Amino acid sequence: MPGGIKIIGLTGGIATGKSSVALFFSKLGVPIIDADQLARDAVLPGSPALERIISLFGRDILTNEGILDRKHLAVLIFSDADKRSQLESVLHPEIRKMAVEAIDKATADGHQRLIYMAPLLIEAGATERVDTIWVVTVRPEVQLERLMKRDDISLDQALCMVASQMPLAEKEQYGSVIIDNSGTWAETLSTLESVWAKETGSINE
Repeated sequence: MPGGIKIIGLTGGIATGKSSVALFFSKLGVPIIDADQLARDAVLPGSPALERIISLFGRDILTNEGILDRKHLAVLIFSDADKRSQLESVLHPEIRKMAVEAIDKATADGHQRLIYMAPLLIEAGATERVDTIWVVTVRPEVQLERLMKRDDISLDQALCMVASQMPLAEKEQYGSVIIDNSGTWAETLSTLESVWAKETGSINE
């Protein structure tokens, strides 16, 4: 990633509240790069990446509206490492290019820091893209409760989804800052204000 600006990697497990944390920093004027959004933008209708994906997997991976059917594609690559590798060879360069463009813009606009939010930052081996890692975490029972409520699923379903990810305790080991979002939002806000004051020396962006 380009120099001249500090890139904070924001990550965490499912239903830990990453987006809410990112929104807090966004309201302070900190640029946010959402890796998931970049992945969606990279395959918009008419994009070169989508055309390459169609050439690899066929037009069946499109919806009737010509939009990439991400769920169908996920099923195709789930148990096929070669297909998954092919998809990544198309997507990753595009996502990286878009991220660099966003970083260049933030730098040109005079920002000293930005947040790169990526749920799979560690799992995808993308930690070299950031200067430091902040992990949003919650207690296991809170994670399950929020996930069940958010997605309207059973405990067994929630347990399976959580089990498919890197354990939060393991993810926390990569973080230079750990943001515990287990309590009330007011408590989390207090934590975030303290984290940002320490990061910036109480100087606003």
